[in-house]
Amino acid sequence: MKLLYVVLDGAPDSQRSPRRSLEEAHKPNIDLLARNSLGGSMYSVAPGVAPESDVAVMSILGYDPEKYYTGRGPLEALGASLELSGGVAFRANFATVDPSSLRILDRRVGRSLTSAEAKELAKALDGLRLAGGRAIARFKATVGHRGVLVINHSDSRLSAWVTNTDPAYERRGHYSVALPKFENRIAPSRPMNESPEAALTAELVNEFTMKAVELLEGHEVNRRREERGMPKGNAVLLRDPGDKLPPAEPIAEKFGTRFACIAEMPVEVGIAKALGMRAISVEVEGRQREEVLREEAALALRALEEEDAVYVHLKGPDEPGHDGDFEGKVKAIEAIDRHFFSPLLDGLEREKVMVLVTSDHQTPWDLRAHGDGPVPFMISHPSFPSREERFGELYSGDLGLLDRGYKLLPLVMELRRRLT
Repeated sequence: MKLLYVVLDGAPDSQRSPRRSLEEAHKPNIDLLARNSLGGSMYSVAPGVAPESDVAVMSILGYDPEKYYTGRGPLEALGASLELSGGVAFRANFATVDPSSLRILDRRVGRSLTSAEAKELAKALDGLRLAGGRAIARFKATVGHRGVLVINHSDSRLSAWVTNTDPAYERRGHYSVALPKFENRIAPSRPMNESPEAALTAELVNEFTMKAVELLEGHEVNRRREERGMPKGNAVLLRDPGDKLPPAEPIAEKFGTRFACIAEMPVEVGIAKALGMRAISVEVEGRQREEVLREEAALALRALEEEDAVYVHLKGPDEPGHDGDFEGKVKAIEAIDRHFFSPLLDGLEREKVMVLVTSDHQTPWDLRAHGDGPVPFMISHPSFPSREERFGELYSGDLGLLDRGYKLLPLVMELRRRLT
């Protein structure tokens, strides 16, 4: 029995949202799967936590974040093929700020910064010397406004125990949580303990932040964007530092199952590599969303012929959720149903494949941020009881509420074993 594990990034709204995107979307193929399904809902990380995608994905792949999570930065770096080399890695966002006050005008440069533009900006930051030349910043742009920063020091250890400069995410222990409200200004990084390594790392982060604004404000890319009336990518926001990769046993050993992972973003590719999954990266820059989704469906069908299980992480609903765009979020879900699930089900031998569908977190459009509520999950197979059911925020299933996301995959694997 094969397993196809599909994650709809940020698709659910809150059950308290005035309108719910998954419930209202026209998605006949996803709802077809729901008619023969078991399922319920789960807190992808833990009750009361509005998680980022990386820690949520680690959790719903069966790894307790309290034991295994070491920060998003190292995962992003691994996905972008940027070595840690004893340094501290950060997830980075190009942003638009007022350079005189560091007030944030747009955390993501209006989502209009192309990967080509970001790579040009990154050249101005990569190799930047800090602390009088004793430290170096290695910076790599990835997709759109996203990037990765690694800071190394020549004669001192550094520490990942520093706060974020991105004010939208607050560090709580090992991972960050999305804040519904925050001061819209670059936050100074501060040490989270009293060690000299954390104090030095915070100093280097703050030095990098100010130098980045100086270098980017007058950059040729930004001059051209300003002439076209577009926001500048004149600052870098940093979050989720880490200085090592997760100490996790390979997923094939954990579950006795070989996995492939199909993903668009470096962080999911990094997670796949860290867990020993076969990583299949999908290019998205300059392509229509429909084309990308159809390719992902074809890749999933092909990977199922070669592996025991395939994890597919589908972007789309999360961004309009952050933008407060209910209609855009509904359209993104409908596009996934039409261009991914329709060709997928046409080519799937349903008797031989169990299909698991869920999300990594809520992104309620009325909140414009990740929510801390549970997400629905369903496990579909023709042998499961027939039910008249739509898959959405109110999907009930038969398996109740899981209080931790890492409990999901062991449950699914046991059901799969019974069907094999």
